[in-house]
Amino acid sequence: MPARAVIALKGVVAMSDHEQLIRSEFSRQADVMAQAAIFNDANVLARICDAGRLTGSSRVLDVACGPGIVVETLARLAGEVVGCDITPAMLEKARERCDRAGLANTLFTPGRAEALPFEDASFDVVVSRSAVHHFQDPTAAFREMTRVIKSGGRVITVDVQSAEAPEEAALHNALEILRDPSHVRMLPRSELHRSLADAGLEIEEVVAWTNHREFSEWMKIAAAPERVAPLGVVMTALAKRGASAGIGLRLESGKLRFEHSAALTVAIKR
Repeated sequence: MPARAVIALKGVVAMSDHEQLIRSEFSRQADVMAQAAIFNDANVLARICDAGRLTGSSRVLDVACGPGIVVETLARLAGEVVGCDITPAMLEKARERCDRAGLANTLFTPGRAEALPFEDASFDVVVSRSAVHHFQDPTAAFREMTRVIKSGGRVITVDVQSAEAPEEAALHNALEILRDPSHVRMLPRSELHRSLADAGLEIEEVVAWTNHREFSEWMKIAAAPERVAPLGVVMTALAKRGASAGIGLRLESGKLRFEHSAALTVAIKR
């Protein structure tokens, strides 16, 4: 079997309603996400590679790999990179991307973050970008990531983080759910760190930055034009009332703008 083939997952349990929703949403988003500038940001991709401390013998897992942008980047430095995702359309995009790049050291398999289809201690590094906010039980997913890495292995998560203030975070997440109903909850940094610790991981490093967003760019990635007008009305009304939603929501020259606070977090299995 070619290393970069998509392999079948044996004994997979029936998908939950939430997992079916993820498949539906990300099947429609696959094409746009693969091309979106925010997901192809070279600076963020370089940060992920640097955090992984990759060598030619590193075996890496990308959980919820999406269209394979991170897999392709990692595979240029690592010995083998496995992309795992619950959405077949995303796995196909990822495989095609790596095929075009001529990367034969990639492998793709369907799987759930909360029940990864891999043996214990089978990876040196696990990466998951822009996915934690779709996990219904982040700690369960982190426990699985901990299980499949070797002692001393590195778990690298990259995601937007919500405000620490509960009311601000709740409003932010409500807007995200209206845009994409497969969204569960962006975590505040303190909760993310507790969840990683509860999974048996020790925080080593955090690199934070700000993503400057504009409503139409943000909505385009969701590939749901029927949601644009009603959500635009809601967010415009909030902005006019000074409700920042923890993201600095505002109107500038008639355009809705806001910021996402993103962070790369490195945690170690001791």
